Amino acid sequence: MSNIGCKPIGGYFGWELPHGVGHFPNDGGVLVNSGHSALEMVNNSLGNMRKVLVPYYTCDIVTFTLQRCGVEYEFYHINRDLEIEALPDLAEDEYLIYTNYFGIKDKYTLRLAGLYGGKLIVDNAQALFTKPIYGCHTIYSPRKFVGVADGGIAFTPMRNKNLKLPLSTSYGISSHLLKRLDGQVTDGYADFKANGKALRNEQCKWMSLMTERHLRSLDYGGIKQTRKENFIYLHEHLKDSNKLPLMKTVDITAFECPMVYPYYTDDPSLRKKLIDRRIFVAQYWPNVLEWCKPGDEEYALCQHLLPLPIDQRYGREDMERIVKLIKA
Repeated sequence: MSNIGCKPIGGYFGWELPHGVGHFPNDGGVLVNSGHSALEMVNNSLGNMRKVLVPYYTCDIVTFTLQRCGVEYEFYHINRDLEIEALPDLAEDEYLIYTNYFGIKDKYTLRLAGLYGGKLIVDNAQALFTKPIYGCHTIYSPRKFVGVADGGIAFTPMRNKNLKLPLSTSYGISSHLLKRLDGQVTDGYADFKANGKALRNEQCKWMSLMTERHLRSLDYGGIKQTRKENFIYLHEHLKDSNKLPLMKTVDITAFECPMVYPYYTDDPSLRKKLIDRRIFVAQYWPNVLEWCKPGDEEYALCQHLLPLPIDQRYGREDMERIVKLIKA
């Protein structure tokens, strides 16, 4: 009797991740190794994308992926409400990507779906908990919300279920997660950048077993509740000084779950001041400064918008610290 293919019994232990603690958001989509692989899956499923309209205010991985797929793209501008400045007319083989910015543009995304239907590709990389819209194409990137090394999800009504892809492995790009778990946050940052670069260049694959197992072990109800509570607290204390117009009238019930709290400041040095005090605030996205010119809305957003952390690792005391430093 051959032992090849038999389940191993005994030996060393692995991580014992629980099963089914919470409902995995957007389960039922195509599980791949990254958000940009999810975009590639949409392209493979459609098969006839000649041109895609892309917002200037987005990560350059979007244009990188379209180039790799041989798809032409054209930029469009957004306004200070993070909505399309001039709604385009699309030709038969043209599509539109819209980013659900910071996970707070659910209602506007639904409006676009009503206008464009199957021509719309919703980039929900910043909106993990927002449900896909029937008839549209949607991509997700879970690692923007939880501690996994890779992973992406694609929803497309024309997806090819029989597509043959290799299975990804994620142990080789998980060092930053392990170092952070051991308290080596600063040391792990270099690994985080290197691992992200490696993932960027990886071909489209099925999601790794480790990442899928991890994603199915998390308490998503708790994650969602904590994020919304932290968002509400920051908003209550910072809305008067927040220069982003839409945040003056934002409705917390109008979106599923935010990724960050978008705070627009007239002081471009505030980002560094927060980082110097160990509140790490990213810049979305440095490539925008190369694509746009001073005076463009996206140029200003890149320099002045601070995505303040509100995720499940933090509570009221942490939010109070952020507010205190900003008000100081």
